[in-house]
Amino acid sequence: MAQLIKLQDYVTRYETDMSRYPAQYVRLKKQQWENLKAAWESGTLRFDNEFSNQEIFEEKQSIFNKIRGWFSREDETIVEELDIQLEKEEEDFAFRNFLHAANEQELKQQFLDHLFRFQIKWASSTIHEKSFVNEEYYESEKLQHFLQRLPDNILLLYEPIFLLKKAPVEVEVLLLTPTEIWCLAFLEKEDDAAYLGSTDHFWVEKHQDHEAKVLNPMMSANRMGKIVKQLFKLYEVEQPIRKAVVSRNGYIDFPEVPGDILLLDKRSYEDWFHRLRNLASPLKMMQIKGAKALLEYCQTTSFRRPDWDKENDEE
Repeated sequence: MAQLIKLQDYVTRYETDMSRYPAQYVRLKKQQWENLKAAWESGTLRFDNEFSNQEIFEEKQSIFNKIRGWFSREDETIVEELDIQLEKEEEDFAFRNFLHAANEQELKQQFLDHLFRFQIKWASSTIHEKSFVNEEYYESEKLQHFLQRLPDNILLLYEPIFLLKKAPVEVEVLLLTPTEIWCLAFLEKEDDAAYLGSTDHFWVEKHQDHEAKVLNPMMSANRMGKIVKQLFKLYEVEQPIRKAVVSRNGYIDFPEVPGDILLLDKRSYEDWFHRLRNLASPLKMMQIKGAKALLEYCQTTSFRRPDWDKENDEE
């Protein structure tokens, strides 16, 4: 499952520590899936299933004890905060209220559905702050498509808002793979619509007996490519930048498409997506560096968690 490192202008765990969270997510996901599957196979999976994995607990304690050794007595507040953060992150990943799965495929889908909501939580909150999430994202087929069908080694920025020269710029979808970054612009209106491409400001959409003008999606793809290029140059990120116009449910006809734009429609999208799904390379340092560069210039709107303020007031 791909990692959602930025959603809109919401505060995200990844922008607090991009070096730690990708690996932590992969570890937690693997452990919880193994525990869930083992409980299901042994018939001990309960409706209110909530794993208290001893290995995870011991690993967390080991990490915490190691961190504690780095600080003096005067730094007890920092140590306590780190302990609270580890506990809350583990609680976030807890699995509850699983239905009885008839087979492993059903169990896997339930697991992915839980992970989808978990990802949105990590992409809209930290231990200190939280953002209001638009409920539409929980029902977004496109967001689920990328998160649930792509592997852990792909980092996703979904409709992020960049702050460039104090001006907010909202873009569409950015996919950071271990080897390159994809800037994706979408044309997905009516099923089986045909889009006639050109270098003009508008393209022509044909659906049954109707014609309509749609904004040229290459402008969106080029805007994303320009932003990424500027930030990668600023932070010395060396990774190829790819741009594509996507219509998963329609057709694109543009014989003279510029060479730096890839057209992905019903005839070609699945092959391209299949190659992404089978990208076996692990997360790379340059990929993490690129993600840091992008997050550095993303807008964030959030508020301080009331429960955190309450805890501090009680101390």
